[in-house]
Amino acid sequence: MTHPWHDVTPGEHLPYEFNAVVEIPMGSSVKYELDKKTGLLRLDRMLYSAVYYPANYGFVPQTYAEDDDPLDVLVLCQEAVAPMTLVTARTIGLMTMVDGGKKDHKILAVATGDPEFNSFRDARQLPPHRLAMLRRFFQDYKQLEGKSVEVDEIQPAELSLPIIEDALQRYSAQRRRGFH
Repeated sequence: MTHPWHDVTPGEHLPYEFNAVVEIPMGSSVKYELDKKTGLLRLDRMLYSAVYYPANYGFVPQTYAEDDDPLDVLVLCQEAVAPMTLVTARTIGLMTMVDGGKKDHKILAVATGDPEFNSFRDARQLPPHRLAMLRRFFQDYKQLEGKSVEVDEIQPAELSLPIIEDALQRYSAQRRRGFH
């Protein structure tokens, strides 16, 4: 069986464009997470708040972020995408959270195969309300669990590029040492 984190290529046009593996479809209130050992999706929890994921949510393969998980990505497109689907995505921005004391970067991206979204090159081109909804979701979704997160303003695309490159390098270094 192919492991979606270790065996799927992150893409050929990095860091601007990459493959994203969707874990959670847009509109879901179910938090799925990649089981790092098996490569299957694990039901993490049902969201405690009356909210839903405002975009398809997943990760970039062969990345290792500062929170010790694959690098998170929010893929904007017209439809909910089934879990474990590969989507060619292009970065348009960066949203950084502090969750449990650790930086938790989220790459904001668009599906390159979606004609409604593929013309966007930077998050600042999106309607301000869309950006406010994305940010608000992450400010609120853990509130009823008694947890708080800090969410920075959404940053432009060029600030996401070093985050992607760093996560790719961290993964390569960690793979040489062996994942535990």
